[in-house]
Formats: sequence, structure tokens, C-alpha cells
Amino acid sequence: MEFYELIRKRYSVRAYQSTPIEEETLQRVLEAAVLAPTAANRQSFQIIVVKTIGKEEQLKAVYPNPWFAQAPLVVCACGLPQQNWVRRDGKNYVDVDVAIMMDHLILAAANEGLGTCWIGAFDPNPLRKLLDLPLDVEPIVLTPLGYPADQPNSKRRKPVSELVRYERW
Repeated sequence: MEFYELIRKRYSVRAYQSTPIEEETLQRVLEAAVLAPTAANRQSFQIIVVKTIGKEEQLKAVYPNPWFAQAPLVVCACGLPQQNWVRRDGKNYVDVDVAIMMDHLILAAANEGLGTCWIGAFDPNPLRKLLDLPLDVEPIVLTPLGYPADQPNSKRRKPVSELVRYERW
């Protein structure tokens, strides 16, 4: 799919088929994610792919919307703050790097006909338990990953003129 068409068509999917994702398709999506640029090329993230079958109740404790565990997979993007690049003023870029990586994953998924939905409003405590995360690993964002069972709504976006400035504030 042409890139601009892809970013126009991609939407937040909130209903999924239970159809399994082919391994080759999943690998292409994951390869796209690890190609994402990161600060100082540290790649201080980990991607955890979780099969949802048999984990529906645990996943419901993480994020209670019923469609969250409908997809065959949930992807958790974690940051490794101690390994990440830090700007001179102390700003750790781990959230930025993970967001860029997750955006690559989400766009690659859409290109493969898969649906995703960026989830930041999750409960990290049951997620940490489910994934057995070490204390120095920060879960940053989740997405279901599967074939859509819904249709996109129209996108509401502000016009470019409201969001872009040139030269100064």
C-alpha cells in the first residue's frame, strides 16, 4: 500500500476476529518495529508478544474493555530507561524511542491488514505480574494485534494550519 494511503486508512480497531496471525506476517511486523530509529541507536526496548487464549481474565485486569483480549495477540512495548540515551538536561528519551518503535509496528500491522489500538490507560501492576517484568523494565504501551472485525469511523483531525508553526511560536 502506498504510504500516504496507509496512514489515512489506519485506525484504532476496537473489535477483532479470532483468526490467527500467520508467523511470517507477525515476523514482518516485528522486523519493521526493530528498524525504528532510536536516540543514539540504543534500541533500549523490548517487545513482548502475548497469546490471548487462556489469558483473557488476566488481560481484563490490565485493561477492562472486552475487545482488548479478542485479538489473538497483545503486544506490550517496554522501555529500559537505564540503558537509554539521556539528553544533557536529564530528559530520558525512552518514552520517545518506544513510541517511535510502536508507531512502526502499528503502521506495518496496518499494511499487513492487521488492526491495532494504542493502549496507554492500562494498569501496570497486573501487567507486571502477568509478564513477570523486572523492576528496571517499564511497560509503556500495549496494543491488541489481529484482524479487524469492525469498520473505521471517520477521522477527526485538526487542520494542519492549527498545529504547525513556522520559525517561531
